[in-house]
Amino acid sequence: MNLSRILTKDAESAGFACKTLDFPLEIETKDVSAAGEFEGYASVWNVVDQGGDSVQPGAFIEGLSRAKSERRLIPMLWQHDRREPIGIWTDMAEDTKGLYVKGRLLIDVDPLAKRAHGLLQAGALGGMSIGYRIPMGGAEEDSKRRGVWLLKKIDLIEVSLVTLPMLTQAKVTAVKNIIESGRVPTVREFEGLLRDVGFSNAKAAAMATACKSQLRGEPDEAPQPTALERFEQSFLAARSGRSN
Repeated sequence: MNLSRILTKDAESAGFACKTLDFPLEIETKDVSAAGEFEGYASVWNVVDQGGDSVQPGAFIEGLSRAKSERRLIPMLWQHDRREPIGIWTDMAEDTKGLYVKGRLLIDVDPLAKRAHGLLQAGALGGMSIGYRIPMGGAEEDSKRRGVWLLKKIDLIEVSLVTLPMLTQAKVTAVKNIIESGRVPTVREFEGLLRDVGFSNAKAAAMATACKSQLRGEPDEAPQPTALERFEQSFLAARSGRSN
């Protein structure tokens, strides 16, 4: 076990560092109200970020309960800028998927919030990102995956709207680097990229499967005849056999 990494995690608990963790924004533009209300997931369970951290179910419960008892609001920020609050979070709760949040942009009093509202409605914002600290003992190294840390307790500092989630950006860049190095992405890497840029699991799997031969460098198969072409071939073959 990496002792220096554990010490780093414990240092974060003392307030020496505030980390961020990003997730794609799963909000339908039709669900963004004219009053600036929207909802989505600020965090999703068991997703490993570019730093090797993976948030586990139950990680937010203690911290949110403490914030509530202290009457401390979790701010809604723009791009993690503490000078730019743009709204309020009206609901935060864990469910089976992750940390569900519901909020309202203060579009009547803040020009930046109004701008963010327009970007949300246009589908131009890429995600939500959490700013957090890890309390003492809140992170545990995964025994099955080297370099992966399971975040079991998190002190949530803020939740931001961001243009492009670093998690997605990192994976897009990783695939780009693979291609530039002369290697073709594997089927799994390509499928993961498709999910990260917004395709559903089913669509990503179907598209990656359709490209499997190209990704594996296999020669293209001969195109299969259409139903009409098969009918014409059968008709010609039958007519040829009749004339013989």
